[in-house]
Amino acid sequence: MRIAVLGEGMLELAHPGDGGQGWQLGFGGDTLNTAVHLARFGVPTSYVSALGNDPFSADLRRDWAAEGLDTRHILTDPEHLPGLYAIRTDSKGERSFFYWRSASAARHLFSLPGIDEALHHMAGAELLYLSLITLAVIPSQARPRVYDLCRQVRQNGGYVAFDSNYRPRLWDSVEDARVTVERMAGLCDIALPTASDDAMLFNLSEPTRIAAHWHRLGAKEIAVKLGKEGCLLSYAGKSQHIPAMAAIRPLDTSGAGDAFNAGYLQARMRGQNQTDAAYRGHSLAAWVITCNGALPPRSARAPYS
Repeated sequence: MRIAVLGEGMLELAHPGDGGQGWQLGFGGDTLNTAVHLARFGVPTSYVSALGNDPFSADLRRDWAAEGLDTRHILTDPEHLPGLYAIRTDSKGERSFFYWRSASAARHLFSLPGIDEALHHMAGAELLYLSLITLAVIPSQARPRVYDLCRQVRQNGGYVAFDSNYRPRLWDSVEDARVTVERMAGLCDIALPTASDDAMLFNLSEPTRIAAHWHRLGAKEIAVKLGKEGCLLSYAGKSQHIPAMAAIRPLDTSGAGDAFNAGYLQARMRGQNQTDAAYRGHSLAAWVITCNGALPPRSARAPYS
């Protein structure tokens, strides 16, 4: 099994939510978080993105490779730096994000030398994973190349998984984001929407209506993430609510959805059914939210085995 993940990885500044002082420098990004979790599960995973030619970019390449990611198709943009974001959490573990990414190297990925080879590499993956943030970061004129890539993956017998992770500030309009989601829904095999995002994008909040909408757009297998309420699975005419892990007191909810995606996809690609995959996703997400940062360091408590 080989998974290719397309997206943007960034430097992360995390402020301790437990009264601690100072800021912790790490790395993160929605697709990168999922990719690292997949690699920690032991799944061969390549990350396709762009970084700069600076010391911070060199550190990121080294750290991502140390996590087990295949970094051969992370391209180099000598004119731009990696993106940066900061996280603040409140007393309930809810987070706020602040971004410095408008001129990041990843935005120029599709104009860099090596992109054709990277696309060929991804087309041969057994699973391609990307998010709406991936499509927001790259220029709109590059999106058709991503759509073509999704078609190639499926024509080659692989699968496409998509998370409609919506960040309004990355889009010129909600209509632009909505059209992009609708396009991707018909090109993916596994859809991983979040109810709060669909409320903003489509004015839908009831999980069964969200799932029905995604089915109408063309998605066959759907896991609607519901935060502390768990998720709703919908596939093959079946619908099932899977509760989240009980009695979890969150410290930082950053990265919970990314962790769920990794657990779910890892289980599905190893032949487990949707129900077991959802429980695997919830288990990993429950660990993540008890730690600081969107991508906590591996620990003995982490449910990767």
